Amino acid sequence: MQRTIFTSADLELLPDDGTRYEIIDGELIITRWPHWEHQAIAGNIYQELRQWSLSNGQGRVSLAPGVIFSDTDNVIPDVAWVSIARFAALLDEAGHLTGAPELVVEVLSPGLQNEQRDRETKRKLYEVRGVQEYWVVDWRIQQVEIYRREQALLRLTATLFANDTLTTPLLPGFACPIARIFS
Repeated sequence: MQRTIFTSADLELLPDDGTRYEIIDGELIITRWPHWEHQAIAGNIYQELRQWSLSNGQGRVSLAPGVIFSDTDNVIPDVAWVSIARFAALLDEAGHLTGAPELVVEVLSPGLQNEQRDRETKRKLYEVRGVQEYWVVDWRIQQVEIYRREQALLRLTATLFANDTLTTPLLPGFACPIARIFS
């Protein structure tokens, strides 16, 4: 049995009805808009990254940006951060990123299939495409997993909880108490 390969052109034909469509390795992934808390947490992370970026002018952050890695790899991470040095080269005329942001954040949606997609499928895609750091956020247990690029792989380097503070060598001087993300 031959599998159907979906492409960017196929996404243009799908209805704009509030459904989120992504393609990973040619496979169409259909999801509904996330839970209120999911969106609130993504917004909090965006706000923290935006404040840091505005204070030093080193990057741009977006909520749910379109990232088109290739014709068969189109995703919508919850939050993405790109350095100013790379931003203009990555942005296409339609306002989508066409390469790897330095930082990608996915907030987990309930359900084994959703979690597997973010923890495995998307992590591998981001790894292959050159993302430097990947945060997987579980709002239900208030946990943040930090994956950092080491020898071409995104490796789990820290698991943070409410009493911890998130810092990263990617963003010098950035420090965010985890509890603030979940407030």
